[in-house]
Amino acid sequence: MEENKDITIVDFRSDTLSLPTNEMRQAIYEAKVGDNIFGEDPSVNELEKKCAELFKKEAACYVSSGTMGNLTAILIHCEKRSSEIIAGSESHILLFEQTGVAQFGGINIREIENKPDGTFDINVLKTKIREDDCHMPITRLICVENTHNMLGGKVLPQKWLTSLKEFAKSVNIPLHMDGARIFNAAVKLKIPVSEITDGIDSICFCLSKSLGAPYGSVLLGSEEFIHKARRIVKGLGGGVRQIGFMAAAGLYSLENMVHRLKDDHDHIQKIANAIRDMKNPNFTVPKAEDIHTNILFIGLNTSKIVSEDFLKKLNTISEEETHPVIVKGLSIHVEKLRLVVCCNNSASDVDHAIRKIQQVINEFK
Repeated sequence: MEENKDITIVDFRSDTLSLPTNEMRQAIYEAKVGDNIFGEDPSVNELEKKCAELFKKEAACYVSSGTMGNLTAILIHCEKRSSEIIAGSESHILLFEQTGVAQFGGINIREIENKPDGTFDINVLKTKIREDDCHMPITRLICVENTHNMLGGKVLPQKWLTSLKEFAKSVNIPLHMDGARIFNAAVKLKIPVSEITDGIDSICFCLSKSLGAPYGSVLLGSEEFIHKARRIVKGLGGGVRQIGFMAAAGLYSLENMVHRLKDDHDHIQKIANAIRDMKNPNFTVPKAEDIHTNILFIGLNTSKIVSEDFLKKLNTISEEETHPVIVKGLSIHVEKLRLVVCCNNSASDVDHAIRKIQQVINEFK
């Protein structure tokens, strides 16, 4: 939340916009650093070791972003050009990473339709696998996303993941998980992250989303995999020297921010309940059981209002407002608006936001 001339600004555009707490800033200030290119940054080394232990993987590599982590993983799994990965139709890897795997690796993405819960049909997946036929690329990797951003922060069902792992093993194709918000999934399921990622060959998760750090993601896998990752990361320009200052923020996040993720989940439910209780047919939200974590999609009746206009109203102060409030969100489509709650959004912020959202919705009875 920001305070600006008695105007309360509540920013729900993304959890990547969260700001370091004073305690995190202190951890950054006091960080022990060294040359990370030579493996001599103690804060980076500590972060990587801690992550490997949390996920029960052999090794970890600190990278600049989730996009870099996903790209690095795919380039390792698909070392030969004309390889192919299979990824969900609504996945971040397919939609929002510039198809970097094609740009830098000559790798094709074959999409498979995501179901509303973030999964896809494993029987359909079987028909997508392409082997060594001179007319076609070869399937080298299957990718999943957990939690699933574009499907409203959905947590993949553990039972489905188990079935997917069994199938992937039967055809000898590795699995990569884009786990940008994996700790949200672990909090929702009330299990350790290692239980979710057991049997997954590589995982990338973000420290700079729900966990509130200002920088960085972590890629995990086997010792051999991470050895290859360090070389690719350097080639992609991710060889940052005394980056221990940011690694210290990541360590602080893992030690102090995970336990409070449930607050974000509860806050987004409160906003959804407030909209749902208005029973205005022009504005819809999912059922409570279909909102898993910290992301909410608001559906709009576009014959009445489109998302950009709804956002403009949320960002406009009316003369009637005794306590002016601005609510920022993200337009996903003309008929869909996304709100994401993060550690910077207090219970008070949520109450202010609800009041403003209800005020705007009441204009469209």
